Amino acid sequence: MLDVLAIVGPIYLAILAGYLATRAGLFARADMQVFGKFVLNLALPALIFNALAQRRIGEILHPAYLLSYLFGSLLMLLLAYAAGHRLAGLSRMRSTFLAMGVSCSNSSFIGFPILLLMVAPVAGVALGLNVIVENLVMLPLVLALAENARAGGGRPWHQALRQSARRLIRNPLVLAVCGGLLISLAEVQLPQPVVRGVNLFAQASGGVSLFAIGGTLFGLPLGSGWQRVIPLVAAKLIGHPLAVLLIASLLPLLGVAPMAPDLRAAALLMAAMPMMSIYPIVAQAYGEADRSTTALLICMVTSFFTLSAWMWIVRVAE
Repeated sequence: MLDVLAIVGPIYLAILAGYLATRAGLFARADMQVFGKFVLNLALPALIFNALAQRRIGEILHPAYLLSYLFGSLLMLLLAYAAGHRLAGLSRMRSTFLAMGVSCSNSSFIGFPILLLMVAPVAGVALGLNVIVENLVMLPLVLALAENARAGGGRPWHQALRQSARRLIRNPLVLAVCGGLLISLAEVQLPQPVVRGVNLFAQASGGVSLFAIGGTLFGLPLGSGWQRVIPLVAAKLIGHPLAVLLIASLLPLLGVAPMAPDLRAAALLMAAMPMMSIYPIVAQAYGEADRSTTALLICMVTSFFTLSAWMWIVRVAE
């Protein structure tokens, strides 16, 4: 257990450092947005591009990983939406962001640094595959549901899906995935100055992203309704990884080759991460900011314990 704490401890110490630095006034909370933009627009795209471009296509496209993570996430999204709207009587909009909270992980800012410490050889590939699932499927689907709910259910969902897809085409993370896959397919050897230059940005992604997360958490309102988000937090931190494991265990029955142990561990841990850091930002645009910020804060604190438990399980399974 101590070796697990030795891994997860520095992650949360970096987050705490960002929180304390912002609280002490060394940085403004708005500065964290600048750090976040640097990570999302430069550091992480560089990391994903490098991870994909320097591998053969057969080492990148792992059908079992993609299918497990995709259908595990879709399963959680559908269950959460149905439970919110049909069982709890929530509005379509609130049910949409309940579904987003339990099915969209913080793969980039928290997931990748943890994978780098746990399963380093496949960390970059796992991040690239998660970017494909989250940016090309999950986010467009959530935005389509939200736009449909805002229109009172009268707007065709596929129109909203097309609009969100157009925006995502210009997303640097998506462009990095496409560029890396093209280089891998062409089997082009990039010049060393280019590789090293890209690496300079890629190596900054882990620490800066965690520091930015901590600074962003400062000032988030806990509010009096924290009890209402406990089911969401439990579904994200426990239900999502279990759903991914369920799909992964069913795929061999359908003739899909099983994942290697390190990729299986990566899929489990990625699903066990807190929800995306942009969760409150997206929700704010649709009038769901209060509950989403409370959920993010509670999820971040709780994930220290649940992630430690999942990482211990992964270590024992090895």
